[in-house]
Amino acid sequence: MNYSTRLTLLFLLFCIPLCSCGQPDVKPPNILFLFADDQRADTISAFGNPAIKTPNLDLLVERGFSFRTNYNMGSQQGAVCVPSRAMVNSGLDLFGVSTDLTGARTLPEILGENGYTTFATGKWHNKRPSWLRSFQRGRSIFFDGMSDHTKVPIEDLLSDGVLGNQRVGERFSSELFANAVIEFLRTYNDDAPFYAYVPFTAPHDPRQPPSEFRQLYYQNPPPLPDNFMPQHPFDLGPHTTGRDERLAAWPRDTNTIIEQLCEYYGMITHLDSQIGRILEALEQTGQADNTVIVYAADHGLALGSHGLLGKQNLYEHSQLCPLIFVGPGIPENRSSEALTYLFDIFPTVLTLADIDPIQGIDGKDLSPIWLGEKDKVRDSVFLAYMDEMRAVRDDRYKLIRYPQLNHTQLFNLKADSGELNNLASDPAQIERIETLMDLMRNWQDRLGDTLPLTTDSPRPMEIDLSGREREPDRWQPPWIVEKYFQ
Repeated sequence: MNYSTRLTLLFLLFCIPLCSCGQPDVKPPNILFLFADDQRADTISAFGNPAIKTPNLDLLVERGFSFRTNYNMGSQQGAVCVPSRAMVNSGLDLFGVSTDLTGARTLPEILGENGYTTFATGKWHNKRPSWLRSFQRGRSIFFDGMSDHTKVPIEDLLSDGVLGNQRVGERFSSELFANAVIEFLRTYNDDAPFYAYVPFTAPHDPRQPPSEFRQLYYQNPPPLPDNFMPQHPFDLGPHTTGRDERLAAWPRDTNTIIEQLCEYYGMITHLDSQIGRILEALEQTGQADNTVIVYAADHGLALGSHGLLGKQNLYEHSQLCPLIFVGPGIPENRSSEALTYLFDIFPTVLTLADIDPIQGIDGKDLSPIWLGEKDKVRDSVFLAYMDEMRAVRDDRYKLIRYPQLNHTQLFNLKADSGELNNLASDPAQIERIETLMDLMRNWQDRLGDTLPLTTDSPRPMEIDLSGREREPDRWQPPWIVEKYFQ
């Protein structure tokens, strides 16, 4: 019995003794999916970060149920958001989905087949064909990975069902996409429930929030992360010097990282303000009471943690990401430490929409957790990055294996959430390491991951990037180029 059906039966149980009416015609809820880009899980004030201002995200936390140990499974390429978004929209794991979603039925596709009106704005990094079969309406769609936030190339779904009206957005990206969904909400008058997908490009770099949001944090800077390092202590492979990592010089200067944190936090606070506008529109149009809101991000970001800036690693700061559900029947101001993945959103939304489960997907319905029927949906998670890294974690320990280095890290996340104290060389941990390595191989077998976990020719671990030359990419605005590259 799915979630919506349970709610209907409870309603009848209480109503039948009081009236002679038949079963009520319960309309499935609208779904509003707000999706951030590159947002660390620890950048929401209500999650215990007093240095950041996120009043609207705090309101969602207060009104909903948060999954506090939620992961992106990883990536087979440097653009981590591409497979992440493919997993979210397909319910499939990293090894079972094509990044262009070929052969996969998408969440909006299934919702559309079941009576929903589907709308999208914002970033779609999984090619146009999959977007076109997924959405019935769309405005200000961005078919790429990143851009200057003040010059986003966008297009619309036209009345004849083709994409057109290509142009450069005249507003900051978060405002641009918020405006599009607000217009949709204000003009929506169909009887059918809607699914509105709003994938932002913030807080992905260029970290260029409007000036007042930069100044907000320049005047009161956040602290360095507890696991800040000037450089990562060993070579992580090709993306050790990739595009994300070149956004600041090596070794990392503390003042530079604090300045970039100010800009990153400014991006998030500006995004939060646009989310506030969307929530206000939802209230004003009378649709809030019958709308489920999902808030998530595609992955995290290092930004100084472990001497890194990007997300091309398997540390917690880079693969943990927010996940919040708000809406009718969902408990308020509650959370869970259950191990979850972003692709669990897919079956959970189907349950909320009273749609029968889809066979063959990898995500798990999370609603039994907030209903108190289960305390978890899996005992462990598996993470992967290219052929450079594999990781597993249970409720306490995390093991990261670097096959090209024959190197292992073991962290007790309950005692060492910053992953600073590697226990792998402790003789007392030998049995635990063997158990977790067996768990990793079991995950690989289940997923069809054939990467050997050791090599006969390990790459040298040592690396020193001090003074390495850097060039800005074409998306960085002039003031960032002048500040960080000259």
